[in-house]
Amino acid sequence: MTTSSEQPARDSSPAPARPGRKLGPITECVGSAHRAWLTPMRDVYLTSGLTLSELSCRVRLSKSKLSELLRGCGLYPRWEIVLSLSAELKLPQWPLYRLWRYAAFEAQKTRDWIDRCSERSVAALTTSHTTAPLDHCAFHELVESEYTLYAQVFLDDEQRDSAVSDTFDILWLRWNDALASPDTRRFAWEVLRATVMARTPHLDGRPEFGAAAFNTVALRQLADAAARMNQMTESLQLFKAISRLPEHQLDVMVLLSLCGLPPDSVSALLGVPLATVQSDERHALHFLESVIPPPETERPLA
Repeated sequence: MTTSSEQPARDSSPAPARPGRKLGPITECVGSAHRAWLTPMRDVYLTSGLTLSELSCRVRLSKSKLSELLRGCGLYPRWEIVLSLSAELKLPQWPLYRLWRYAAFEAQKTRDWIDRCSERSVAALTTSHTTAPLDHCAFHELVESEYTLYAQVFLDDEQRDSAVSDTFDILWLRWNDALASPDTRRFAWEVLRATVMARTPHLDGRPEFGAAAFNTVALRQLADAAARMNQMTESLQLFKAISRLPEHQLDVMVLLSLCGLPPDSVSALLGVPLATVQSDERHALHFLESVIPPPETERPLA
């Protein structure tokens, strides 16, 4: 069984100085799915004390190619290369493979190419190294339903399930980072949010809520077609306004108003004090009241 102690422990002290040129940043063209596994792999390398030359000798890949891989340059890497790197850096291979596979589709690789890259190693992966740390499993079970509720506000069913699954794979890959963070729940929420938002359609930089309008409680309770249309219009107007909120306020309003969670549950899920949730809700409501006109029945007569 894989335990958290088998993953590379992160030393909070600065990484030792390396001879040679410093590894450059991840290139801007790298997609979100590719970045999801590349970032933790880079982090482990940068804290490992290994030089590119040393790692190059161990994985039998030229230093220039290794540098390109760790910056996301060039062609999308084949699985056997990523696997050899993960073995040297002691990264959990099963979540890494699933993230690598998803990113391969994002990189426009065919299913045949993906299968040919990994056919010799996947059988071994499916029979070993597939159990996450116990505390990760417990956390997964604790928050999965709420994570799914949040994701479905923005995504269709398939994308929702994929985003939540990838979130827990990323957390498995970065579990020691999560445990070492000030609050594991907050760390995990940031991973979920980034994963969901990377898949969410945006308009003018703001997430779109359109699909959620068809699943509101108010809408489901209306039988009259005209009333449903009016409620739908109001819902879309509300979602458009919510999308303009700062991130923390947006998340609080989605969880409270659209997911139906009580404030104390939102506090626990986000890893923030209850007072912070209440403050975010208060400021969000003040903004929404200032930008959404009252219903026709509440408007003063001319």
